[in-house]
Amino acid sequence: MSQRMQQGQPMIIMGEDAQRVKDKDAQEYNISAARAVAEAVRSTLGPKGMDKMLVDSMGDVTITNDGVTILKEMDIDNPTAEMIVEVAETQEDEAGDGTTTAVAIAGELLKNAEDLLEQDIHPTAVIKGFNLASEYARQEVDEIAEPVDPDDTDLIKAVAETSMTGKGAELEKDVLADLVVRAVQAITVEADDGSHVVDLQNLKIETQTGSPAGESELLSGAVIDKDPVQDGMPTDFESANVLLLNEPIEVEEADADTSVSIEDPDQLQQFLDQEETQLREKVDRIVESGADVVFCQKGIDDMAQHFLAKEGILAVRRVKKSDLSFLKNVLGAPIVTDLDDLSADDVAVGSVSRDEEDGLFYVEGEDAHGVTLLLRGSTEHVVDELERGINDAIDVVSTTVSDGRTIAGGGAIEVELASRLRDHADSIEGREQLAVEAFADALELVPRTLAANAGLDAIDLLVDLRAAHESGDSRAGLNAFTGDVVDTFDAGVVETAHAKEQALSSATEAANLVLKIDDIISAGDLSTAGGDEEGGAPGGAGGMGGMGGGMGGMM
Repeated sequence: MSQRMQQGQPMIIMGEDAQRVKDKDAQEYNISAARAVAEAVRSTLGPKGMDKMLVDSMGDVTITNDGVTILKEMDIDNPTAEMIVEVAETQEDEAGDGTTTAVAIAGELLKNAEDLLEQDIHPTAVIKGFNLASEYARQEVDEIAEPVDPDDTDLIKAVAETSMTGKGAELEKDVLADLVVRAVQAITVEADDGSHVVDLQNLKIETQTGSPAGESELLSGAVIDKDPVQDGMPTDFESANVLLLNEPIEVEEADADTSVSIEDPDQLQQFLDQEETQLREKVDRIVESGADVVFCQKGIDDMAQHFLAKEGILAVRRVKKSDLSFLKNVLGAPIVTDLDDLSADDVAVGSVSRDEEDGLFYVEGEDAHGVTLLLRGSTEHVVDELERGINDAIDVVSTTVSDGRTIAGGGAIEVELASRLRDHADSIEGREQLAVEAFADALELVPRTLAANAGLDAIDLLVDLRAAHESGDSRAGLNAFTGDVVDTFDAGVVETAHAKEQALSSATEAANLVLKIDDIISAGDLSTAGGDEEGGAPGGAGGMGGMGGGMGGMM
């Protein structure tokens, strides 16, 4: 080998079929992939944002403008693009809303970074500048933010309405926002240190089709969308002993396949009698525990149903696991997994009632620890989108109550931060100053996109917004419905400070992660595009084509 090297022949490290993209080509490729994802959801931003129709391989249709839902459902076959999708997922997990904003800012940061790279500014300088800008911007968000009291219903309701605007919940946002605020306040407790904690485990969302969204309601306790196992069973109890069961009330099956030879009818009758005895014993244990109502996650045999009905016990089978867990919170009762160990201590007292028209059971504990938000809509698509919007609103309101800080929406905070960052950039030496200014420009993508999605002139409005902020109006934002520059905080367009800080942090980290890559190398089994397939890339060139095709089908 040394002799070959002395003769000037190259050393072959990678196979002939290995693919590799290096230096500027790798950076351009990664930035293009990330920007493609950001641009895919940008048109959904704001109260005038458009919806996307997602069609999966089975033909199922989802219509939504929820950023994280769109990105999760899209058929993306590119590792760089998947990194941007993770931004949305992180934003959703940490803040509950602002996913589209986080992804859009990440894409714009990379676009501006590409211009700096073309000026021969090293990626390390860009990354450092972005980090400096992000840290300073988050500090300024905290300074600008205004405190909110958990009992300030009007302000918290404005936060909920802002989150719902532009989504499926917007049509009845006044009613729904009130329900969301009441629901969050019902499950908020004050900690020993004086902070407020929202326990979302005590909130359940149920959906029902056939009614307008305005008929949605907040109910104390749990709602179970099931029928009694027999029509003759009692359905209403003011004070009932309720048993939560995760064991079938059925004949125990043999572990292995067996066959039995029967020589006369008496033997068959003995088998039937034995099964009846087993079921009778199970029911007797339930009766001895004092239970009046049984919610069972598993099945209930027909004969056991008959025995339970004779004892005047209400039984409901095939209850969802999530419903059973929520009933546990509402009633303070354990979930029994073995009837042999059942005792009177395993039942809890609560009221049970039946709404025959809606086909729902309402269950409430003596000291109710849970509430149910019953969402109604005309069709499945409407209800599904309504539920996504309500989930975001609940998360945002919960964050606001826990965090205690709010900011003006409508692009106001982004324009103010951009102005402060440009002033701050003068104090930064070196090429990082240019990256800080690029970061400021990227933040202004939000008001520009809000204006563009509303069919307004983005440039003129951005000029007006900058002028308003230069004159000291830090809460000046865009009214997308009238096209005017207004004090958005007073207008009721209010966002949570935590969501904005998280969006800035997530977008910066994702952009820097992409910028730090200067080489894409075939990695065999590590390939995300299928290593054995012909033309499969290391998540490289082949991946980009796959993503483009998948996105083309969605857009």
